[in-house]
Formats: sequence, structure tokens, C-alpha cells
Amino acid sequence: MNVLQRYARAVGMSEDAWRRHANPWSVWTRFAAIPLLILAIWSRVWIGWWAVLPVALLVLWLWLNPRAFAPIDTPTAWSSKGIFGEHLWVQDRSAMPAGFGVVQRFWAVGALTGAALLVWGLTMLAVWPTIFGATFIVYGQLWRIDRLGIFYDQQVASNRGDQP
Repeated sequence: MNVLQRYARAVGMSEDAWRRHANPWSVWTRFAAIPLLILAIWSRVWIGWWAVLPVALLVLWLWLNPRAFAPIDTPTAWSSKGIFGEHLWVQDRSAMPAGFGVVQRFWAVGALTGAALLVWGLTMLAVWPTIFGATFIVYGQLWRIDRLGIFYDQQVASNRGDQP
């Protein structure tokens, strides 16, 4: 069992959890939570320690989110294919073509850069690093989902015999 498989198991990602996680409503409401979480953290300026309440509610929502939506069996949405591709990648990293691994590394560097900028911006209450950090994270995640969706489509096509 590889590291990703252990992680998926540790966070309770059963087959049903993956199918719920891939529901487009689940995917897009997780994205929608990002600016809300930033606003909740920034709100400490206006409401002091009461900011912990909206932050806690959003963290609870992010934990509850994959459990709140119906599972899907066949991904048709772009976002669902990306999550199904992620599931395939977690199950067998060796199945992913070399070019996809490069994209994953680019995404990881971008995500770390974005997270550092976001933390800095939120700590210092600086607008530009907050916006750039969030943008790096969201853009990188969208790019990652796109690549994993392509990976999923290729795996489905090769299993059907559509590709050599």
C-alpha cells in the first residue's frame, strides 16, 4: 500500500466516500468555501475572537462536505472525472504517464507557494499576498483536476480498447 492509499484510508475514503467526493456539488462547494474561509479568518479584525466561530463552521463544512452529497456512479461532469482520476492515481501511481507526474509536481510547488503567500497575507492582513496565494491554490487545483480528468478519460478509453 503506497502513501496515497494510506492517506485515503486514514481520512475515511471508502469507495462510497470517493463517489460522494466526486459529486460536482461537492467539488464546487469546496471551491466556494475558499474565499469564505479567507473572509472568516480576516474577520478577526472586525469581530475579534468571534472569528473562530465562522472558521470552525467552515472547517466543519469542509469535513462534512463529501458526506453531504449523493454518490455518483458514472462521472460525466469535468470535475467528477477529475476526482475519479485522482482515485485511480491514488490506487496505482504507476499507471499515470510520466507527463502527468510532472504536472503533479508543478501543482505541488504552486500549491506550497500559494499556501505560503496566503498564510503570510492572512497573518499580516496584506491584500496582495492573500489574493495571489488563493489564486495560486485555486488555479493549481483546477489544473490538477483537469489533468486527472484527462488521465481518467485515457484509462477508460484504454480499458475499452479505444487506444493502442
